[in-house]
Amino acid sequence: MELNQIKQRFGIIGNDEALDRAIGIARQVAATDLSVLITGESGVGKEVIPQIIHNNSPRKHGVYIAVNCGAIPEGTIDSELFGHEKGSFTGATDTRKGYFEEADGGTLFLDEVAELPLSTQVRLLRVLQTGEFIKVGSSKVQKTNVRVIAATNVNLLRAIQAGKFREDLYYRLNTVPISVPPLRERKGDIYLLFRKFALDFADRYMMPVIRLTPDARTMLENYRWPGNVRQLKSVAEQISILEHDREIGAATLAKYLPDTAAALPVRISDTRPDADYAAERDLIFKILFKLRQDVDELKSGIATSSREEAPVIEPPAPSIIIKPEDVRSVEQEVEQLQEEVHALENVSIHDVNAELIKRALAKNGGRRKDAARDLGISERTLYRKIKELGL
Repeated sequence: MELNQIKQRFGIIGNDEALDRAIGIARQVAATDLSVLITGESGVGKEVIPQIIHNNSPRKHGVYIAVNCGAIPEGTIDSELFGHEKGSFTGATDTRKGYFEEADGGTLFLDEVAELPLSTQVRLLRVLQTGEFIKVGSSKVQKTNVRVIAATNVNLLRAIQAGKFREDLYYRLNTVPISVPPLRERKGDIYLLFRKFALDFADRYMMPVIRLTPDARTMLENYRWPGNVRQLKSVAEQISILEHDREIGAATLAKYLPDTAAALPVRISDTRPDADYAAERDLIFKILFKLRQDVDELKSGIATSSREEAPVIEPPAPSIIIKPEDVRSVEQEVEQLQEEVHALENVSIHDVNAELIKRALAKNGGRRKDAARDLGISERTLYRKIKELGL
């Protein structure tokens, strides 16, 4: 499959040379069974590379499983990857297959591989070397034929020096290295990506597409983008939802590009996942968008009621009669909602975190896994934030 065909099939936007090189290596290595290690900062889109490899490989008709190693609690990661026997630990009511057994004959993508505990790294190394694994609670050796592709935003050489990652596993995974460039090094692609996201959100929310003035475009292309493509997409969505004027100037755009984020150096070993930041902001702005919709609908109801002429000979059905007290009630709701909108526009993400987590936990009956899914963050991140906020 040609480079442009791959880009079209997987929705890749851009013509950067380093990006093309990464895609080209993925295409070349697809026909082999070599292990691949994908590196790059958080938010650059590393997850598309293993899909390209799988879909251009002899295994394309087999199973493709993507596993976020950072989202699985340390106590259950071995069970998730290698399976377990019934009764092997509390809660193991049945024998369960792990991802290595499920993906037999296919491809297994291990994202955030640096988050694996050292004990699990030993098990993973054995699978890579011999194709053998043992379920938790079993003594029986099983075989699997899986192609492993791993990805990380952590500098693994530093992790090895710190004793957090096994050197032998690093060299086993890094048979073929693929580096995905950060967005700030793809200046020519930034505006193309923004325009694509703006069109997508205009279609999703059924509103006119936003446009950038020349000075805003210059600012967009010169910004550092610490959150990379993920942050750019989030900014495009926020502006599409919150700005009434469809032509965006530099002053407006600057409100969505935090100076603190622009000033901080982006480190590939940074342990703070940008996905958490994006997920939190997305949640806040989606709430804000819904509130504004409610305000508009209620205002429309008031306008309709003010145009009613009375008396009428044959009144409408009781369900659509608008009484004076109803109008007053609607006006009060509009005022209340407008106050909530104003409050949300001025609240910081840090201040709203605790309330969002409390609501998600209450909604899901205290089930942290479901609450994490609703918030758009990993369970591990939710556990950490609960501890940090003292909830």
